[in-house]
Amino acid sequence: MLDTPRRDQWTPVAIATVALLIAAILLGGASRLHALRLAMLEITALPLLVILVGKLLVDTEFWRQHRLSASILLGAAAIPLLQILPLPAAIWTALPGRSEVTLSLELASITPGWASISLTPEQTWRAFLAFLPPAAMFLAALTIGPEIRRFLIQLLLAFVVASVVVGILQLATGRLYLWPTTDPGNMVGFMANRNHFATLLLVSLPFAAAIFGRAFTRRNDASQITLWLSLAFIGLVVVSLGVIRSRTGILLAGPALLASFVIAWIAGGGGRPRTPLLIAGGAVVVVVLAVGSFAIGPIMERFDPNASPEVRLENWPTVLNAAASYLPLGSGMGSFDPVFRSVEPLETLDATYFNQAHNDYLEIWLEAGWLGAGLIIAFFVWYGRRSLSAWRSGHSRASDIRRAASIAILLILLHSFVDYPLRTETIAVLFAMCAAFLEGGPQAIDESSEGRRSRRRRT
Repeated sequence: MLDTPRRDQWTPVAIATVALLIAAILLGGASRLHALRLAMLEITALPLLVILVGKLLVDTEFWRQHRLSASILLGAAAIPLLQILPLPAAIWTALPGRSEVTLSLELASITPGWASISLTPEQTWRAFLAFLPPAAMFLAALTIGPEIRRFLIQLLLAFVVASVVVGILQLATGRLYLWPTTDPGNMVGFMANRNHFATLLLVSLPFAAAIFGRAFTRRNDASQITLWLSLAFIGLVVVSLGVIRSRTGILLAGPALLASFVIAWIAGGGGRPRTPLLIAGGAVVVVVLAVGSFAIGPIMERFDPNASPEVRLENWPTVLNAAASYLPLGSGMGSFDPVFRSVEPLETLDATYFNQAHNDYLEIWLEAGWLGAGLIIAFFVWYGRRSLSAWRSGHSRASDIRRAASIAILLILLHSFVDYPLRTETIAVLFAMCAAFLEGGPQAIDESSEGRRSRRRRT
């Protein structure tokens, strides 16, 4: 069954971390136009972040052990702060992409004064504030014990189930949508966007495999209950992905299920797959086929080449051209909307507007320039090294969770090529939690050996 942390594990940091995850899921499901809820989430994260920063600043061992990841974190926080620093007119007017701003001031007979690198300093400041919750989660998840980490995962899986139940009620009643800007008539759960809801479901699969994997090899009553719970969870997620009809969610479901099967196999001890694991794999195949029987038609309609053109693909060249005009420093974090409107071709103008690039890498290239690209490259280097270490590590609960985190991060990174899941606070906080799990920490010990020592003491 599910593990419950011991009472001595519930430190103030652990309690605040759990509260942050709950707040992120309930308050962070939308990416725009919800400043009050986002502010509440940032306020929830602020005390935890202050405590952790004060504690870790004097911990030289922490910075030595997590040198690369900590550098990436600090770099991500520094970019928006640097972009809002006021600069003399002689400097900022000489930056690429500022000629139109300078010309507008001249036409209005206004002498250019001090201004920031960012064309939208208010939005850039908001982007920095939105970074606080994931930063707090990353630092907190590095310092809490393994029992609290497993509890966070169990809490995530419970919220996924609750979110699916809410989504079913949304389809049945046409109500219960938690966000004014949402996908009405679709299953979104606690989220505002069905594609981001699909990302949430996909991220849960490898963690479910890591948590429930051992039940596939044990032969006691508790493991049998856990086995059936895991099968029911996987089936629920797969069916929900079919109902959501997210193209990227459907495309990533197969690799996510395959990777989760491997994680469960390793968590179960490796070797020849046992009967319960084979049954689980077969059940997943049956569920996928069942979902396909009623969902393939609507899904394939979204892939129809004769349908209306894919707006995001048509607009990516425009984003690339705009980004080139603002290099090397970018236009400022959070500035995509006004920048894109200023360069949007007249033939594409209509009643709707392109609020995001639907490609996080392009958007970062536009808003943060070379610094943003450098951080992305550094992150991929860190991710590759940590993932290789996780998949090479031995059999233990900590290693199972690290492997699950590597797959969860990969799913979000792949989805970010065609959408903007990390612009949603729920996904950003979960991404930070996964990064901390993959990074490991002083508390991330091999729990199989710890369990053996504990059993010896009891004996």
